[in-house]
Amino acid sequence: MSRPPKCRRVEFIPELTYFKPAGIPVSELEEVQLTVEELEAIRLKDLLGLEQEGCAEKMGVSRPTYHRILSSARSKVAMALVEGKAIRVEGGHFEVVVRRFKCMGCGHQWELPCGMGPRGHEMTCPECRGGEVFRINKEGRPMGCRWQNKNRRQES
Repeated sequence: MSRPPKCRRVEFIPELTYFKPAGIPVSELEEVQLTVEELEAIRLKDLLGLEQEGCAEKMGVSRPTYHRILSSARSKVAMALVEGKAIRVEGGHFEVVVRRFKCMGCGHQWELPCGMGPRGHEMTCPECRGGEVFRINKEGRPMGCRWQNKNRRQES
């Protein structure tokens, strides 16, 4: 008996989840289901151009598991393109990776899914609109170069 699939980390949830050949009514189409983690595997490798080892690390799986996910995804996309099938993106075993932020002005903390909202250095606090916003880790401690550089300047 095989064990249940491990939850994969995903940084991108698509807004558009259905793709079909032009000119053919949906009622006449067969569908191919692409899971959210299969789409993530394609995004990381084929769109962002990451190496498989880096892709596997981002998704929280082994390199062989990542390779199986990517191969399955590419096979499904190829089948849909060659045989004129629709692609529906849904389901899978995944968790959305989130970014955590803290405003150093008012102390407000919040989360955003990766890829959503402005970049960290462009972020303003949703509570006080202050610009002293830093990314924090799971323990609530600031992380990243901006925080470290600011503290070094203040200590000098």
